Order: sequence, then C-alpha cells, then structure tokens
Amino acid sequence: MSFKSIVRELREMRHGIGNISRRGVEGRRWRNRTRSHIAPDVAPFEPSQQGQWAYLPPELLLDIICRVEESETTWPARTVVLFCASVCKSWREVTKEIVRTLEECGRLTFPISLKQPGPRESPIHCFIKRDRDNSVYRLYFGLTPSEGESDKLLLAARRIRRATSTDFVISLVADDFSRASNTYIGKLRSNFLGTKFTIYDSQPPGDASIQERSQRSRRFRAKQVSPTVPACNYSIANISYEVNVLRTRGPRRMHCAMHSIPFSSIQEGGSAPTPKSFPQSFAEKAFPPSVSDAKETAKDVSSPGISNSAVSTPLRESLVLKNKAPRWHEQLQCWCLNFKGRVTVASVKNFQLVAAVDPSHNIPAAEQEKVILQFGKIEKDIFTMDYRYPLSAFQAFAVCLSSFDTKPACE
Repeated sequence: MSFKSIVRELREMRHGIGNISRRGVEGRRWRNRTRSHIAPDVAPFEPSQQGQWAYLPPELLLDIICRVEESETTWPARTVVLFCASVCKSWREVTKEIVRTLEECGRLTFPISLKQPGPRESPIHCFIKRDRDNSVYRLYFGLTPSEGESDKLLLAARRIRRATSTDFVISLVADDFSRASNTYIGKLRSNFLGTKFTIYDSQPPGDASIQERSQRSRRFRAKQVSPTVPACNYSIANISYEVNVLRTRGPRRMHCAMHSIPFSSIQEGGSAPTPKSFPQSFAEKAFPPSVSDAKETAKDVSSPGISNSAVSTPLRESLVLKNKAPRWHEQLQCWCLNFKGRVTVASVKNFQLVAAVDPSHNIPAAEQEKVILQFGKIEKDIFTMDYRYPLSAFQAFAVCLSSFDTKPACE
C-alpha cells in the first residue's frame, strides 16, 4: 500500500476519531465547569490539546509507519519517513523505534545517521561539490550529481584561513557555519604546513574508555553561548601526510589515527561506537545548567588532560588507516588504483584508505585489503566519496577535506 492510499484512509477515519475525541474533551470541560461551581477557588484543569493524529490506535500507527519505512528506501522519497516523525510526539517515538541504525539497514534517515558507522558489506556512495568562490564544500548522497537541484545534502564545510592554520567548519546546513549554532557538528584544523590535521567533534565519543584519551578544547572564548549548544570540541582523529619536498616518493602518503574507533571494530565480533541520538536534541529545549554544574564543567575544560578514572581504565588500541599502495602503469606512465569506475580524472588528491594491520593481529588478508574510504575526482569541482564501516559520514568527510588543503611540502 502506497503512502498516498494510507493518507486517504486516514482522512476517512479522521472524522470519526475527531468526533470521539471532541466528545471526550467536551465531557471533561462540562465536569470542570461543574466543579468550578462547587469550589470556585480551584482553577479548572484543561487537558493538553494535541493534534487529531495523536489519537490513532497504536497498532494502526505502527503498521502505517512500518509500511512507509519499507516502501520509501531512497531519497528524495525517504523524506516521507521524516514527515511521519514530525507529525506529533507519538508518531516521532514510533518512528524512532522502527528506523534502525545505518549499519543495520544501510539507509540514511535522521541527522544522527551521519555520526553512525556505515554498513559493513556495501559502501555508502556520496559526492562532494567544491565552490571555489566561497570556499564551501558540500557533501551529497548519491552516485552522481543530478541535473536538477534534488540532490540530498548531507553535510557542508567552509574553509577559513588563519595566520598559522586552516579550519574547515562542518555544519548540517550550507548557509550557517557559526560554531555557536546548533547545526555545527565539528571541524578540521591543520598546521601551518598543511601536513597534520586534527578532527574535532562537537559531541564526546560514545565509548567511555576512548573518551578519556580525547583532548577537549573550548569552542568559545567566553562562557557557553546557549544551553543547547555544547561548549567543547573533542579531538577524535589525527591525520598526517608524509613530507615529500623532492617528489621522489610517488603520490601522497597519509595516516589517519581514529582515536574514537577501536581497532577491535574490524575484528570478528568487534563493533564501533554507534550513537543513537545527539546529546541534546535540536528540536527540544534543554534546561539551563546549574551554577555548580557550570563551574565544574569550566574547571574540567580549563585543565585538559587524562582524568583519574583513566588510570584504572585501560586504553584501547585505536584504528589506524593508511593509503592503499598504488601500482605503476608502464603504458600510462603513472600511478594507478582500481576505483571500480568511481573515479575518472587523475589527481594528486585521489586516494584509498585501508586498515593498517600488524601481523600479530591475525586479520584475514581479504579484510586487510578492504577499502574503508575512497575519494577521487570525476569533474573539475566534483569528487566522489565512498565509505563503509567503521567510518561515519562525518569522519569520512573530514578526512576528505584534508585533501583539499594546500600541501607544498607533500607534492
């Protein structure tokens, strides 16, 4: 059954359910008026009014959202699932229960999907559009850009050049890159030479043992701007490019130390941190912190380092990614990699990342050769980005942004 037919049936049922709900409300109002005559000093209680869609039977509501979630699997049709979640509170709760994580279903739905690891089997196909005039980079979902403007925007980043570094501020929208906004989700910062980068996340890592080794830094010079906006950045990864001034070592060589992902995630039975929701929802208002809580937070942030609990908690080994070694093509006289048709233009920015495995880890050879992230050029300002487990869209996008920065010491 299509979503249109479901909506048609709901419209037919609306009048009967609405009459029942109105009769119930009128009855309660009559009883309240009666009580007001008996005890005029007691204010009558008015029940909270909700939309008529909130009174659907739970079994019917569950069946409707299940059919919608199964039928609408790709964008832009998948926006119907988001519409269901925005009807009312009861619809939102049921939709959250039905929609599974990205690793389980392979479907991007809510914004938190951008922080969840991708599927294990097939990669998520995306592409990046570069706007040279505004220094903005937009990440879209899909194999290739469409002719219209119906591409699904996932993330956007703006490059900000500073005296000693370069920042890429990452946001959920393409028109607001303020770090005081609730759409801000992280940033990428480089050193002066553009050979070392640090990825910062606006929310702490989900694993407590990994969170202990994540360095924190203030997002704002003054006090916290809003209770709904976290005041800290958490370092979750470091990217380093090998210096190659004489250009004698071939293409770029990079290493990515993903501090927020344990190495056990690529082993059999391992798992990566999978957040289910943001610390504070964008749609809901949070209570302001107390004075004591604010002082403790400021004290904790002002003195960065490993807390006392980290002494008794063993630190897990982080996942490290490295370049997949290219091969030299004699006929073409260039370095080549098998991108399986996803990259069509030769560029120094093209790369494939695999896990850096030590022989003592006993990882199968097939798992060692599995490409976790690949990035390559297809047009002048369009690049493809394919990622899989255990990377998330945010982490993969940040790693690819490091390739856009100027590196005179590496090429």
